[in-house]
Amino acid sequence: MTALEEIKIIRNIGIIAHIDAGKTTTTERILYYTGRNYKMGEVHEGTATMDWMIQEQERGITITSAATTCSWRSFEINIIDTPGHVDFTAEVERSLRVLDGAVVIFCAVAGVQPQSETVWRQANKYHVPRIAFVNKMDRPGANFSRVVKQIKERLGSRPVPIVLPIGAEEKFSGFIDLVEMNAHVWAETADSDKGSKFQICPIPEELLGKAKELRGSLLETLSSYNDEILEALLDDKEVPVSLVKKVLREVTVKGTVVPVLCGSAFKNKGVQAILDAVVDYLPSPLDVPPIKGFHPRTNAPLELPPDPAAPFSALVFKIATDPHVGKLAFLRVYSGSISSGTQIFNSTRGEKERLGRILQLHANQRQDITMAKTGRIVGAVGLKKIATGDTLTSQPELIVLEKITFPDTVISVAIEPATQADFNKLAIVLNSLQEEDPTFKVKVDSETGETIIAGMGELHLDIIVDRITREFGVKAHVGKPQVSYKEGIIGTARGEYKHVKQTGGHGQYGHVVLEVQPIHRGKGFDFVNKLVGGSIPTQYVKSVEQGVKDAMNDGFLAGFPVVDVKVTLLDGSYHDVDSSDIAFKIAAFNAMKDGLSKAHPVILEPVMKVEIETPEGYMGDVIGNMQARRGKIINVEMREEIRVIDCQTPLSEMFGYATQLRSLSQGRATYTMEVLCYDELPENLAEKALGRNFRRPPALQVAAG
Repeated sequence: MTALEEIKIIRNIGIIAHIDAGKTTTTERILYYTGRNYKMGEVHEGTATMDWMIQEQERGITITSAATTCSWRSFEINIIDTPGHVDFTAEVERSLRVLDGAVVIFCAVAGVQPQSETVWRQANKYHVPRIAFVNKMDRPGANFSRVVKQIKERLGSRPVPIVLPIGAEEKFSGFIDLVEMNAHVWAETADSDKGSKFQICPIPEELLGKAKELRGSLLETLSSYNDEILEALLDDKEVPVSLVKKVLREVTVKGTVVPVLCGSAFKNKGVQAILDAVVDYLPSPLDVPPIKGFHPRTNAPLELPPDPAAPFSALVFKIATDPHVGKLAFLRVYSGSISSGTQIFNSTRGEKERLGRILQLHANQRQDITMAKTGRIVGAVGLKKIATGDTLTSQPELIVLEKITFPDTVISVAIEPATQADFNKLAIVLNSLQEEDPTFKVKVDSETGETIIAGMGELHLDIIVDRITREFGVKAHVGKPQVSYKEGIIGTARGEYKHVKQTGGHGQYGHVVLEVQPIHRGKGFDFVNKLVGGSIPTQYVKSVEQGVKDAMNDGFLAGFPVVDVKVTLLDGSYHDVDSSDIAFKIAAFNAMKDGLSKAHPVILEPVMKVEIETPEGYMGDVIGNMQARRGKIINVEMREEIRVIDCQTPLSEMFGYATQLRSLSQGRATYTMEVLCYDELPENLAEKALGRNFRRPPALQVAAG
């Protein structure tokens, strides 16, 4: 087999979904049917291979993304099973960054849920082709066509069913394959350890008409992308199965359509069809566009094709601390190959490293291999100065690949070691956890001296604290959760500062005039250079921008980071001898502080998108309680015997909500939430929430003109 043929049979896929849709159960079935495992693990029993952390087994949820490799029909499938809980969305983010395709799992009863929308947006961000699997077809309330409709309407996608369910709920017995036009029917009973056996048989007479209608819709969709199918339909000719698969693969790889399958992973129905679809329709590393990056010295944009003969390049997408091997780096190889013991270059940091061992990954198990080749996902040991998002190459100054971006933290707690002996241990552990998790932040409060840890939610921090005390054996006291606020502005103002300092030798001179104005929430930061006439030399503009960013790290009102601001550099002046980078950085810092103080700064609080599922009888109490928490009811949807309430609520009002919701509904209601945006915190609440740290904002000032 040639090197290109080896790459052609690789499939790098992720399993992504809302929490409890069945990701890990599906992955366990895949590992069994591909022969990777001899026995099926179960999430509810704490025996799932991919949920290997003790915290995952106890809670029955996936916390960290786990990688494995298996084979199907002579194809090599690298799988990353990702978490569904929004607190661990960074695991999905970094996994999708390095994957070529994804299987998105939907619950046949709940359909498109909040985290379904989040992972779909993440897949869109990285242009990841995907197939959809409607799981839990055996559950009461399962409705395949409703889920397909929701994928189209809520996710703005073009779902194309390639199967027709045979029955639903307790009568679900299989599906009709609309590509090959046959039926896959499972036996009524099956040994769960051996997997359910199915037989391929003719389509039942009562479903033949519906199957022909849906196949016609499938072919009609594909005909808009392929003239050969269009001509066959116009001439009323049969379209060959091979042509249907070829065109379906092409449009799936382009991300134009999403093939939809169905089944029940827990009952072992439909898993083999997922594997067939992964092989038939999702891309190999050769089918995706070349990876983008830039030259480490000139910043010129570059691309690297997945060429095994090219120089080696790889992206570090995850760091893990392993008790047996130390720091373990997860790599996606984009070009070339590398052997263990070879010297490599960290293009991001400009450092040389020696690659120790290369490991094939299977959850928390490792197997040594001698070489990492193009298209593969492997582990690497022995790299010292390494972090998530770093680029590794075989040549200096080859390329720096685009980094992975992660959402900001929204919640924090104070942590204090119980004894002096735990003090140094805690610092080491916190540093190690920061390396592992880019959404976990540690800082020391400059006023109180407290160590503050921040994360994506209460569950995220619970897991972190549990690992600190149990896994690393550090005794610590933890405070109550606090909201991570930010600052913004609602006015437009000018800021100016002239930095002049005379010393024995050269002095310092930098003069900056800028304008600050608010931009749409969530946009972050925008810097525009409108200098004319060389009032500030070009070489100092970068220093001005850096000084502005430094000022935004410490806001005017309470010292929170400033976000959603556009800064326009208008004017300034320089001195031929005394001007320098540091002088302009200081001038920009103070000019920015001046502008922020005049632009009516405000405190911003995280607002959550909350979805509550409750029986109708409790709906009034649930809505009343949510409104008392400053919640806005956006929509109420009727689904069978339950009501789904969509609302938006400040995070500060959601502490302890799980307990109260159980009380209001006698334990029958559930909810999920994720960060929606940051919005202005009312001034009276700002003073109450922030106390002595809060500085009352000045009267609103708007720049003239």
